[in-house]
Amino acid sequence: MTIRKVGVVGCGLMGSGIAQVAAMSGYETLVSDVSEEILQKGFGRIEDSLSKFVEKGTLSAEQRQETLARLKRTLRVEDYTDCDIVIEAIIENVQAKKDLFAQLDRICKPEAILASNTSSISITEMAAVLTPERQRRFLGLHFFNPVPLMKLVEVIPSLFTNEEIVARATEFAKSLGKTPVRAKDRVGFIANRLLVPYLIDAVRALEEGVGSIEDIDATMKLGCNHPMGPFTLLDFVGLDTTYYIANIMYEEYKDPRFAPPPLLKQMVLAGWHGRKTGRGFYDYTDPKNPKPMKF
Repeated sequence: MTIRKVGVVGCGLMGSGIAQVAAMSGYETLVSDVSEEILQKGFGRIEDSLSKFVEKGTLSAEQRQETLARLKRTLRVEDYTDCDIVIEAIIENVQAKKDLFAQLDRICKPEAILASNTSSISITEMAAVLTPERQRRFLGLHFFNPVPLMKLVEVIPSLFTNEEIVARATEFAKSLGKTPVRAKDRVGFIANRLLVPYLIDAVRALEEGVGSIEDIDATMKLGCNHPMGPFTLLDFVGLDTTYYIANIMYEEYKDPRFAPPPLLKQMVLAGWHGRKTGRGFYDYTDPKNPKPMKF
């Protein structure tokens, strides 16, 4: 079966980004979320992103309009009946994902591929709620934020996934202009298995007074050639997202390396989630000149 129509469930940062690259790559794309307000916000991000590509000369104004014309929105999961692949990009909550995939299993045509954009949850655990035939057509496709710019996609088969489906999903990722890498179904996969302990250690180093926020960031940028320091990255990813992923990984492995430090938990409880809330390890009152917070 040739993939012609793509479905994306969730129109947040990740879902809108995945929908954008699918539409830019020539696929008819259907996006849903739980409210029209969220959809409008997500489509606003897509329009702004496409406009920036036009400004940079990497996309023509005509291509921008063609991309937007390929995008459709809905509030009904039932509208995914004719999609060839449906990618889930909702909240990082295992029960919410299981409930959604059980519903999609009933709705989608038998030959459709189902995929999760989870960054940490076991693909096999989610697949367990599916019918046997659908289990073979289910896998993880983990995109990275911002999706229109980041080239990597982790392709994660479950214990059930058919190798032909892995190959087709890999080719689909390539068709989006991405570089797919295959990862085993181990919680955290490749990227977060390595990244989360690094970010958590940066918070611990701050707690222990090893260095200030700006000095730790500068050290990793200038000494290790990272494009951004750990605190800038934490604010970009979202402290709440990192906290949830770390908890999932700690529950799986019981390894102290993955245990969220107290400061990270306190900031999440305070609603300081980074750029998206205007405050994290930096204060974004002036977004062009963020100031490090004092702890």
